[in-house]
Amino acid sequence: MTHHHVLHIEAPSGSPNAKISLPASKSISNRVLIIKALSKSQDKIENLSDSDDTRVMEAILASDGPFFDVGHAGTAMRFLTAYLSRTAGEWLLTGSERMQQRPVKVLVEALRKLGALIEYAGEDGFPPLKITGTLLKGGTLELDGSISSQYITALLLIAPTLEGGLTLLLQNRVTSRSYIGMTLRLLEQAGVRSIWKNNEITVPRQSFLPCGFTVESDWTAASYWYEILALSKSGEVLLENLRLSGLQGDEAVSYWFEAFGITTTTTEHAILITKKEDVRPSRVFLDFHENPDVGQTLATLCVAKGIPFHFKGLETLRIKETDRIAALQKELSKFGAGIVVPAPGELKWDGVIHPDLAQDLPVIDTYDDHRMAMAFAPMALTGKPLVIRNPGVVTKSYPAFWNDLRQAGFMISEA
Repeated sequence: MTHHHVLHIEAPSGSPNAKISLPASKSISNRVLIIKALSKSQDKIENLSDSDDTRVMEAILASDGPFFDVGHAGTAMRFLTAYLSRTAGEWLLTGSERMQQRPVKVLVEALRKLGALIEYAGEDGFPPLKITGTLLKGGTLELDGSISSQYITALLLIAPTLEGGLTLLLQNRVTSRSYIGMTLRLLEQAGVRSIWKNNEITVPRQSFLPCGFTVESDWTAASYWYEILALSKSGEVLLENLRLSGLQGDEAVSYWFEAFGITTTTTEHAILITKKEDVRPSRVFLDFHENPDVGQTLATLCVAKGIPFHFKGLETLRIKETDRIAALQKELSKFGAGIVVPAPGELKWDGVIHPDLAQDLPVIDTYDDHRMAMAFAPMALTGKPLVIRNPGVVTKSYPAFWNDLRQAGFMISEA
């Protein structure tokens, strides 16, 4: 499916009842690919994500050319900036037009303090980057923890290889702590010890031990199925290879959605989510500091169900694939909802639908952002069909998304 198609989506006639093979976690996949490259391990990675981002990372790590284009893959850009800084050779690292607007200055400056030779090939503070791989020396770095956990992860992944190891002193409130925890737990599986106390993380210099990884399914992808059930009267969905392991912060949806009548049951190789009764909270207050990627899922759900909300901790949404705060405001207005931003990183809605704004057939722009397409598609369950522009964007993290919706009874046709 190309990015330029338009899909017309209608709700299933009955309750969704499906067995879904979710995509593997992109976040875990990209981290273990870097760990495998650093450890020079020959062990296999089982159930690696087939998302665009992971394919890009895998191809670049297997390539011997000096020029790398990550496209829209933000994690690849950040992780590879650190990885290539300590890999002998001269490298040019670039990405899509949007990637060249996404800041990397904090990471570049941190790496330069460790001795990295990085120049900006275009605008200061942004990709493309010209990197000359060299021997990096560790030490202690102060870093703003409120910007992006991916900068912190990029540094932690190479930390065991640095002369003298690395200590990070994180300033301000740390955003997406769960992703930093994921990185340290995956390093631990590869034999790397670390100490994380308050806002200080220390990784001594040490060798990686050979190890294989099995990547679990992606909880962010699971959130759209929770949304689908929350918008249905009843139903059940079996999500294969999904676990309550504590590795992914977006696991929080398993208890957040209890307020919408959804129960989560663990089976041996899957998670079963069930809805038997239609319950709903009168308002929703949530803090997304640990899990900003499910912000869109909850915003679209609340508007679809007419539930007022006040969300916090969404600061990083401004610098994602698109400015997700602005995109949500614009697209949710097509359903008659006036979403406001009371303070940076916050979204608020009073629950009022303005009939003059609401479109009979909302046409949703996706802004080259996979999560816009996937969070909005379930809104067809409000009884109003909708249209998604550029539906091919879902390949970034969940290539089978539209097929899985069809399997659950959604009627999807090319408009």
